[in-house]
Amino acid sequence: MANKDSQQLFFANMVFKRRATPVPDYVRWDGRWSKKSKNQLPYQPGTSFDDDALEQLALFDMDPDPEVLRQRLLVEDSELTRYCAAIVADHAGRYGWSVRQRNAVIQSLRLLQILRPTPTAKVRASDVVCLRRYGGTITSTLDVLAEADLLIEDVPTRVERYFNAKFIASGALPDAMREHLQLWLQIMLGGSRHAPRQLPREPETVEIHIQGLAPVVQTWVEAGRQSFAEISKQDILAALTALPAGTSHRHFAENGLRSLFEILKGRRLVFTNPMRGIDLTRVPTNLPLPLDPALIRAELNSPNPAVALAVALVAFHGLTGKQVRELQMIAIVDGRLHLDGREIPLAAPVRTRLAAWLDHRNRTWPATANPHLLINRRTAPRLVASGPSFPWKDSRVRPRALREDRILHEIHATGGDVRRIYDLFGLSVEGATRYLKTVEHPDLRNQDQPGTRP
Repeated sequence: MANKDSQQLFFANMVFKRRATPVPDYVRWDGRWSKKSKNQLPYQPGTSFDDDALEQLALFDMDPDPEVLRQRLLVEDSELTRYCAAIVADHAGRYGWSVRQRNAVIQSLRLLQILRPTPTAKVRASDVVCLRRYGGTITSTLDVLAEADLLIEDVPTRVERYFNAKFIASGALPDAMREHLQLWLQIMLGGSRHAPRQLPREPETVEIHIQGLAPVVQTWVEAGRQSFAEISKQDILAALTALPAGTSHRHFAENGLRSLFEILKGRRLVFTNPMRGIDLTRVPTNLPLPLDPALIRAELNSPNPAVALAVALVAFHGLTGKQVRELQMIAIVDGRLHLDGREIPLAAPVRTRLAAWLDHRNRTWPATANPHLLINRRTAPRLVASGPSFPWKDSRVRPRALREDRILHEIHATGGDVRRIYDLFGLSVEGATRYLKTVEHPDLRNQDQPGTRP
């Protein structure tokens, strides 16, 4: 029930009908606008949007007729379009939007005003995402609405969807456990400014922790546990024993449990930390293997300048995929790369491919304001970095394997100088030891270098 006195339902478009936006005087009936631009007109004084506006719920969800929607777009002159006109123009000027992209955002705003049941309410991000079925522009429209303070974020992230699928969807989780897990997720993703302080963690790390926690928490729920305060050290050892030793599943579970109980103990939601004194098991790692030099050479000569530059940065200087993705233009000065407090002279092949990419970037997006070195069609009109798949989706190598090949070559060329690769590539002691084990491996030994450690 919506309220204690019941809820009155209506059939759509019979008695109650939404007020149609009147057609402006400067609109001709042939469906074309006059020379006076409708998108430059000021909005009416007192125009406002309320995030708590009452909305009439629909009894049936029906998609509008595409032809009727197209005709309605030609005469739509809404408060939302006028209210955001100045912000659209500012975005177009700052980020180098093309005329086509600017018109696409304006059309998306008109679509929103037509489809929304309450014209004076703020816009939900989920409603903007639904514009994809009508050919609307999603990301740029969200940017404009966010800057206009008209956006209500209600679209869960990938990690939040994964969290809900693992813990919330079944409905079997006790209330206390659900609240504790939601608090843990909030602190892991957003960090905490209150003691004990904590920096936000990467979403990929949080997703791995969720993967490890899910089977253990399910076991406790099936055993009748109602709160994490009831969990003892023996319960944790029993749950971990049920997982195969030396596997990634147990490793993920141990790290997830340690993270969960550290946060709960810091907020005084549990009496003791049952993970205290439990040593994490080590997961056996494989030896890094070299790549085919012909494959690397082919990717260095790729016709795609973004691929050629990204492969060169990793193959010659051992950058990670994240470092390549987040690298900015100001980090390269006079042929030197300034990265994490280090100054790296760029190799000649890297400088050649850098010049080719910059020429391509300037020709394709001459007015972009994106400060990142590698951009694409989606990120050029914005200030964000490209996704993890760019530009590697067009390449036959992956940055991690390419970086391992570079480090492997360095450790063999120096005869096992761990300190050198530690300084060059920022590895931990454990990570550097993984490469050191390959020096005396009979299948990976470099025949041109001595097989003994210095």
